[in-house]
Amino acid sequence: MSDEMGGDESGAPLGQAATYAAAGVDIAAGDTAVELMRDRLTRARRPEVWGNLGGFAGLFALDTSRYRQPLLASSTDGVGTKVAIAQAMDVHDTIGRDLVAMVVDDLVVTGAEPLFMEDYIACGRVVPERVASIVSGIVDGCVAAGCALVGGETAEHPDLMAADAYDISGTGIGVVEADELLGTDRVHAKDVLIAMGSTGLHSNGYSLVRHVLLRLARLSLDAHVEELGRTLGEELLEPTRIYARDCLALAAVADVHAFSHITGGGLPGNLTRVIPAGAEAVVDLTTWTPPAVFELVARRGHVTPEEMQRTFNLGVGMVAVVGADSADRALAELAARGLPSWVLGEVRVGAGDTDASPDGGGSVRFVGKHPR
Repeated sequence: MSDEMGGDESGAPLGQAATYAAAGVDIAAGDTAVELMRDRLTRARRPEVWGNLGGFAGLFALDTSRYRQPLLASSTDGVGTKVAIAQAMDVHDTIGRDLVAMVVDDLVVTGAEPLFMEDYIACGRVVPERVASIVSGIVDGCVAAGCALVGGETAEHPDLMAADAYDISGTGIGVVEADELLGTDRVHAKDVLIAMGSTGLHSNGYSLVRHVLLRLARLSLDAHVEELGRTLGEELLEPTRIYARDCLALAAVADVHAFSHITGGGLPGNLTRVIPAGAEAVVDLTTWTPPAVFELVARRGHVTPEEMQRTFNLGVGMVAVVGADSADRALAELAARGLPSWVLGEVRVGAGDTDASPDGGGSVRFVGKHPR
């Protein structure tokens, strides 16, 4: 066999010049993706943003004259294996909204206003339309949160990732006055816990969900599930609720001491992060019925209540810890904003025999049972 018929390990015929595209990285596809998303990105801007898409860094003019002692808050997150559901269904225009929610709702628990975000998309192969669809969801999320999308990166990783695989992450920056910083040191006994309803699973616990519903129960993503009132895939891709603007509005009218974003670890794992040592958050399970998807997972996987509580949000996506005399005002504000909310429980002097925070903070105790 002649040399001309052979090839090297890059796949290029011997004697021919190797190219980046032959090695698996298509720069032209990346350029096409940027062009497809350019118009959409203009929606996720604020007046403080400088420059246009395509720079080496995003620029944001922070007007320090507006603040007495500004603190910058930062958060980085992804959406975990919920991405696998989006890939399996070939639906990519909502997963970006999940990303924004996971980032900005961590920022707002400090009392910080989200200012801007940057995203990172890693994929085995750049499909311009798919990347643009993902970014459109990020834009939608930024608009909902009131923050700007100042840049991002799409990286093509042939050989490291399967051709149609991708993962996303993002970083957000916010600002809060130092003397308005929310957190554990503001929380006291007799404070009231106000729950804000979730839109379902949000972006946590999907490894267990996929194990139970897709592997053990062998349900199909396109199968209509009666108790859900829609297909399983539609339920699992329901976007995460973004609470940032609701929380900021609430803090402006009520005596808010802390917020807790209920993500991985559920209510026990996240409420303990804002409850001080020597106190406990008493959560009354009789005050709400978790959405049907949680019962489906528990029943099909024989998952214990304790495992459900420390894995999922169970229908509570955010908790506000407010002064007792502010509870009614807080509920009225959230109702006016169309956000389901209710009194979840209260903060009490700790009993010392509950799920305590590993860093020596407070604890969480559940009382009652969920209504059926």
